[in-house]
Amino acid sequence: MTPASRSGRVEGGGDSLPPYTRTLSFSAVAGAATSARAEALVVYALQGAKGVEGVESGKLRASLEALVRSEGFRAKRGTTLLLHTAGLFPAKRVLIAGLGRREDLDLDAIRAAAGAAARRADQSSASSITFAPPPEFPGAPTRERVRAVVDGCLLGVYRLRKYFTGEKAQEDGSLREAEIRVPARELEAALEGVREASAFCASTNLARDLVNEPAIVITPVRIAAIASSLAKKAGIECHVHDEKQLEKLGMGAFLGVSRGSHQPPRLIHLIHRPRGKPIRKVALIGKGITFDSGGLSLKTSSGMETMKLDKAGAVAVLATMLALPALKTRAEVHGFMGMTENMPGGAAIKPGDVLRTTGGKTIEVLNTDAEGRLVLADLLAHAESLKFDEVIDLATLTGACMVALGPLAGGLFSNDDALASRLLKASEASGEKLWRLPLYEEYTDQLQSEIADVRNTADRYGSAITAALFLREFIGPKTPWAHLDIAGPAFLETAAHPYMRRGATGMGVRTLLEYLSTYS
Repeated sequence: MTPASRSGRVEGGGDSLPPYTRTLSFSAVAGAATSARAEALVVYALQGAKGVEGVESGKLRASLEALVRSEGFRAKRGTTLLLHTAGLFPAKRVLIAGLGRREDLDLDAIRAAAGAAARRADQSSASSITFAPPPEFPGAPTRERVRAVVDGCLLGVYRLRKYFTGEKAQEDGSLREAEIRVPARELEAALEGVREASAFCASTNLARDLVNEPAIVITPVRIAAIASSLAKKAGIECHVHDEKQLEKLGMGAFLGVSRGSHQPPRLIHLIHRPRGKPIRKVALIGKGITFDSGGLSLKTSSGMETMKLDKAGAVAVLATMLALPALKTRAEVHGFMGMTENMPGGAAIKPGDVLRTTGGKTIEVLNTDAEGRLVLADLLAHAESLKFDEVIDLATLTGACMVALGPLAGGLFSNDDALASRLLKASEASGEKLWRLPLYEEYTDQLQSEIADVRNTADRYGSAITAALFLREFIGPKTPWAHLDIAGPAFLETAAHPYMRRGATGMGVRTLLEYLSTYS
């Protein structure tokens, strides 16, 4: 994390920023928002309220409220009203950001307001933006409200632009600087909020960059090289295992998925070792299918259009691991990224094949499009052999979880109530939605095979649950384990909220960092 300067100003970004997105610095400054000479000033309005929030009482506030009333602005969550000040304020423009109803006011309403306002300013040629402090409400101290503003701003203006040409290449967003003004007594808490959110958002946007990259660019070998380079820069260990080493480890399920592609697989093992004796040993495991055609159980053409997203779990692990040295977590954290393509080449596995995992357990493959769980089976069994205090896996695993929870929430499955509770608390603090789903023992019968220990698919109904039960087969019953099915929220096909545009979201990164920060 970037330290605060003597002037009471902290910058977010620097070397930790993603490789392709532009640099947008964020700072916290003591003072009145109305005195800021930014090109855009953001204040707030609550639905149904007569006034505006974040502006001191007086003639300026009265004039601004009169303008808002004349425009008929309703202040619904995530909506904005842009006003040109004509010298009324030192700022050239004022953006009124809607927060929705007061009784519904929460941190995500602030994220939505800040994201919508930052995006509007970014599109209106403003190069700098100043946020007034958002309104207070119970359970949301200054640090958390400031974090929500920074989240909304830095996540909201993200866009991967490296492939645009011609006029589109010149349409890069205008914003370069952002700040939040707070009373002097709140500056220390605001600085902490800016530091944390800037680091978390930098990691999230890195994950978005890598997931948004097409499969022709991000192959298993290429992502291994990227991970190795970034790990060296961040100060964490990185070990890359090729197909020969995977064979020595007995990872027959992982290798089976890779057989249909001419791109060789890679297992990337990242390690963060804290200074001093670690208080916890944690494994993070990510599914990393750089492109999923479905294998011989071929997807439809429309079903393949977004399948570069299938590496989102592994990329979230990478982005999380890179941030841990700055987070100063006292846990020893290992990140495992299982990278391969799933293609229908001549050597591809076939329905009915039996694969042997690193732990010796055998799997009958009934559907080659249920490939992610095959990779995770080997990684979970490998992690079990290394003895961790807790294991967390992330995967864009099932369409069934998307049907159950929609595009905004991931499913959480766990064999340990305490671990599940801590992860849910972290997700709530980060603004990433998780919902715990059950592991019904009765459904395990659906995984029984006539010729192997387990089969890789079950009945259609409840298939998010049976997928999680399949994974549980490869982790010891005494090892606390959680599975995050992020198939819905990892990649948005529509702009579902103001601070996440279509494409990769970096789902899981902020939740994991929030969770691991509890070990700091």
